[in-house]
Amino acid sequence: FAFSAEETLKLITPQTRLLIVNSPANPTGGVTGKREVDKLVAGLEKFPDVAVMSDEIYDHMVYDGETHVCLLSYPSIRDRLILLNGWSKTYAMTGWRLGYAVWPGKLYDYARKLAVNLHSCVNASAQYAGLAALKGPQDDVAKMVAEFDKRRKVVVEGLNRLPGVSCATPKGAFYAFPNIKRTGWKAKALATALLEDAGVAIIGGPDFGVLGEGYVRLSYANSTANILRALERMGEFLASRKAA
Repeated sequence: FAFSAEETLKLITPQTRLLIVNSPANPTGGVTGKREVDKLVAGLEKFPDVAVMSDEIYDHMVYDGETHVCLLSYPSIRDRLILLNGWSKTYAMTGWRLGYAVWPGKLYDYARKLAVNLHSCVNASAQYAGLAALKGPQDDVAKMVAEFDKRRKVVVEGLNRLPGVSCATPKGAFYAFPNIKRTGWKAKALATALLEDAGVAIIGGPDFGVLGEGYVRLSYANSTANILRALERMGEFLASRKAA
């Protein structure tokens, strides 16, 4: 599920103004390696008017020896790079609604005006909590990622045992994006039926774009016990229910 630099560059037209990159990726868990990122950045030299927005919120969550590549490490695009990140994933602070963006100097004033008029600022307690997370010990981050790695393996193994389901191993984030085409179900119909009839919450691939049909997204940001329970219910459902 990693993107191809060559394919991406071919999609740029004279009307293109912004390229959005997300690695590690939601919903697929795909991670784009340095070689492809190098090719992308080199290719962007031909398109100086195209800005780049890099969503790197899952930067700490990589597995199997993969390494996150931060686009800020490429000086040639810094003057048109918008980098997004935050505390929600790395520090499990989703409810604090705390994030940050790095903007080129020439765009900063526009971003500041938008922020001031949209949400003013982050509340003080959330800011202090964010500082504590950054300045404190990072041991728990490593422990959390190691636990996600264990759950990732449980999810992939379990999904590949389900009738009509196949799942590639995600390399980052905390999502699996299995192929459910052989079940005969449409993705959103299956997601609705599993929620209503089996008590399992997943998201249909089309909710992330038209190319997501035939896939569903599962999150393994839950306990191993609950993941196993969900996989069992999915197996029972698929064995007993035909596609609507």
